[in-house]
Amino acid sequence: MPNELPSLEALRAVGAAQQPRYADPAIRDAAVERLRRMPPLVFAGECDQLRHKLGAVARGEAFLLQGGDCAETLAGVTADNVRNKLRVLLSMAVVLTYAASLPVVKLGRIAGQYAKPRSSDLETRDGVTLAAYRGDAVNGIEFTPADREPDPHRLVDVYNASAATLNLARAFVTGGYADLRHMHEWNTDFVRTSPVGQRYERMGAEIDRALAFMDACGVDPAEFSTVDFHSSHEGLI
Repeated sequence: MPNELPSLEALRAVGAAQQPRYADPAIRDAAVERLRRMPPLVFAGECDQLRHKLGAVARGEAFLLQGGDCAETLAGVTADNVRNKLRVLLSMAVVLTYAASLPVVKLGRIAGQYAKPRSSDLETRDGVTLAAYRGDAVNGIEFTPADREPDPHRLVDVYNASAATLNLARAFVTGGYADLRHMHEWNTDFVRTSPVGQRYERMGAEIDRALAFMDACGVDPAEFSTVDFHSSHEGLI
C-alpha cells in the first residue's frame, strides 16, 4: 500500500457508493462550494491529539470508548439531548477507567452523523415507491415525494447543526459538568431503579473518598474537572 493517498480527483474517479442522486447538480455544487468556504468544525491540532491517543490505544496503553446515535436528526439538536449523550459516555468512561486503571479516549459518534447507508435506493409502501430515507443530511423521513427528494441545502443545515452540537459539547466538558465530583448527578434515575446502578453508586462513593483524600493533601489536578472529548462520524457523502 502506498504511503501517500492519491489526489482527491483520483479518489472521485473511483466512485463512491451510497451517494444521493440530486436532481440539480448545479445546486449541489453551490452547496458544496459554500461548505468549502466555511470554517472547519475541528482543527488540525485536535486531530493530531486524537491520533496520538489512538496510538496509545493500539499499544494497549489506553482504552477507546466510542458511542452515539446510528443517525442524528436535526430536530434532536437540543441542549438536553447533547447533555444526555455526554453523561452516558462520561459514566461509562469512569467505570472503564476505574476498573481497568487505564485512561479512556472518549469518542462520541456525534456532531456529524446525519447520513445513513441503505441497502436499496428506493422504498415502497402500499404500492408507492419513493427514494429511501438516507438521513437528515440528504432527505426527510416523512414518506412524501417532497420530503424524500434529496436536497443539497441539507448539507449546509447539518454543518450548522454540527457546529451547534460541538459548541454545546465543549461547553459541557469544560464548564464543570464533566467534573468527577458530579458523577452522582449524571445517572440519578439509573442509580435509583437499577441494581447495576447501585453498584455504580458504590463505585462512585469509593471515588469520592479518593478525591476527598487528594483534596485533603492539596492535590487538585485540572483533569478532575474537565475532560477531553472527541467527535466522529461516518464519511458517507
